[in-house]
Amino acid sequence: MWIKACVISFIITALCEPILIPFLRKLKFGQTILEDGPSWHQKKQGTPTMGGIVFILSTVIASLIFVHDLRSGAILLCGALFGIIGFIDDYIKVIKKQNKGFSASQKFLAQTVVSLAYAVFLYLQFGQTATKIPFTDMSLDLGIFYIPFVMLVLLATTNSANLTDGLDGLAASIGSIISLFFAVALVTLTGHKDGSVISGALAGGLLAFLIYNAYPAKVFMGDTGSLFIGGMIAAVAISAGLELFIIISAFVFLFEALSVIIQVAVYKKTKKRVFKMAPVHHHFEKCGWKETKVVAIFSLITLVLCIICYLAL
Repeated sequence: MWIKACVISFIITALCEPILIPFLRKLKFGQTILEDGPSWHQKKQGTPTMGGIVFILSTVIASLIFVHDLRSGAILLCGALFGIIGFIDDYIKVIKKQNKGFSASQKFLAQTVVSLAYAVFLYLQFGQTATKIPFTDMSLDLGIFYIPFVMLVLLATTNSANLTDGLDGLAASIGSIISLFFAVALVTLTGHKDGSVISGALAGGLLAFLIYNAYPAKVFMGDTGSLFIGGMIAAVAISAGLELFIIISAFVFLFEALSVIIQVAVYKKTKKRVFKMAPVHHHFEKCGWKETKVVAIFSLITLVLCIICYLAL
């Protein structure tokens, strides 16, 4: 079923994105590029953003054709709510014509509320408290501490995916590979068919989105799309008890966020920079790598890590 969901989502996104792009351009919903970012990114100023709306809808529609249970609904709702947070953030940016929407505290509070709701739901509704340990047959029962653990996984994954969305096709490429991994792994190794369908639908939507988002991008996904990707990947993994597997499969996402944390922490203490620019994809750009090379290498690393993750199951 995940293959069918993948194909349906791909078709919906491939057909609808060309309709949305001129509409976004007409509304002047263009991306505002950071002034302190790489100078060569300024040419992307005004590129339509919020294109993630289409693959959000295609993922939800394709998923609902095949899955209707409470757990699947919770996964889709969790991802959609993160997408809505991103949509509001994007909307504020395009209206004010600046690169800042929500304040950091407002954004974090909204994400925390969604994360808490999802964690409490799984804990109370399904009594879920355990997470599987990679490369073993064991699971770790966290009891009541499962709730803050799930919140941490959701917050880390969504914000990491958000920070990764800085190059044409980067977040969509990595997100599609991770989603395909979960689609295959969940149905073949865990029997979690509903999660597999949802992952397949997300992968199909992202692959189609790449038609328009690969370099040179005709449209950006915005926070609308990147927060949805992170939220969906995390929600699926959490539902299947595979939270720790995100560390392996989505390591590139997580390292992007870690590079920012390291850069800020070291600079505050020493006034020196570890990376030429953070997130780390900009560091490699500053080293002379083209966008396409960064995307290709990061995607290849993710593919290898997902294969290792599959073996870890």
